[in-house]
Amino acid sequence: MGDNSANNLDDLLLKQFFAEVSEVERDNEVNRILSCFKLNPFDYLNLSFDSSVDDVKKQYRKLSLLVHPDKCKHPQAKEAFAALAKAQQLLLEPQEREYILNQVNAAKEELRAKRKKQLKKDTASKLKSIVDEGKYEQEFEQSPEFQQELKLKVKEILTEQEWRRRKMQMRISEEEGRLKKDEEESKEMWKRKREHEEQWEGTREQRVSSWRDFMKGGKKVKKGEIRPPKLKTEDPNKSYVQRPVKRG
Repeated sequence: MGDNSANNLDDLLLKQFFAEVSEVERDNEVNRILSCFKLNPFDYLNLSFDSSVDDVKKQYRKLSLLVHPDKCKHPQAKEAFAALAKAQQLLLEPQEREYILNQVNAAKEELRAKRKKQLKKDTASKLKSIVDEGKYEQEFEQSPEFQQELKLKVKEILTEQEWRRRKMQMRISEEEGRLKKDEEESKEMWKRKREHEEQWEGTREQRVSSWRDFMKGGKKVKKGEIRPPKLKTEDPNKSYVQRPVKRG
């Protein structure tokens, strides 16, 4: 209950404050948001990578009031407002937040390895780092110089990861397309086979009838040929006259 009251008070104070903010300041913030690196939600909210979930919520409330389309006349205020909402959504979703922070940690490790090589060449800095037991490096990592370098390295890693994701998605789409084509060709082949079988079965009676006729009547008589008379089975003496066969 206390948290809700505090949040309501914060919102009230923010609204009173931004009621006096100039249009130029609002426009500048819209332009800043629209120029952010699309894959970095921390960048949209103008927060450092070690910001907490509460920091994300507070910053979103502040910036969303600043660029709200009802208050800001910038033609792209709606886009900026939507980008902030998307950034907050990503940083409040555990898996998405973990993914971003994993890339941040990977970037830090790369920069630390680079820093270590540099210290090897600079004996004085190396000694100071050893004597201070890590405080020297902690101070360096909190410096604007390191933070800017970290931001650029995170951008590089996120871009590479997104490129890999798109390539993988392209390969998956191509494979799905190939499988679909194979499936359609297989279906077409079975369809033709069934049609052939149905057609063959449909002419079965006709074929059987033709064969029966053939077996019943023997070979067909050629045109102009007179067949000899059949043997009369009731004539035990086979007393029939063989007539000559006329041809032509």
